[in-house]
Amino acid sequence: MDSSSIFEFIGYAASLLIAISLMMKSLIRLRILNAVGAIVFVIYGLAIHAYPVALLNGLIVVIDLYYLIRMLKRSDYFTLMEVAPDSAYLKFFLKFHKNDIRTFFPTFSYQAQPGDMIFFVLRNTIPAGVVILRPGGDEGRILLDYALQDYRDFKIGAFIFDDNADILLDRGLTCLVTEGKVPIHAKYLRQMDFSQSEDGLFRRKLNPHFIRDQEL
Repeated sequence: MDSSSIFEFIGYAASLLIAISLMMKSLIRLRILNAVGAIVFVIYGLAIHAYPVALLNGLIVVIDLYYLIRMLKRSDYFTLMEVAPDSAYLKFFLKFHKNDIRTFFPTFSYQAQPGDMIFFVLRNTIPAGVVILRPGGDEGRILLDYALQDYRDFKIGAFIFDDNADILLDRGLTCLVTEGKVPIHAKYLRQMDFSQSEDGLFRRKLNPHFIRDQEL
């Protein structure tokens, strides 16, 4: 393989990386892949003495790194907002995101019941996701654990099931159970320490963050 073929291959590889980066749903992954593609373009530009190409992509690398550092250093404030099962905002939210929700929960159709627990996860006061739980004894069935596309790197479920597990424990829940019919959702559940039972359902125990007094 001569040098011109090698340079051509480098150019195609850089173009492919840039194209793939634009398909990323995660902004962090987009920036990382875009920066890698730009670095390859810098190498390509220097190799063929196309210095404007190298300079432009060098600037793109700097810009990508700048925004990556900002995203990784940013201090986000997460909080929970509980709403009633018949909340008008919940109905609007579920209707607005219906198609995306069915990507992960293909059979989801919410019929409110009085005991349901609905928590919106707010990131800097902006809704990032919602979790709908239906208690049954000491077990809480997760009807929906949905995060908006821009917030799927932040593990919305973990903020409730781990960081705020005591809220659920205080309401008598000790275990969570849910379905994982879609492979990507099943993978997410395993990452969240859910274990699949023989009946096909995924379960995990809730662990308190604080030592609780117990009666002897």
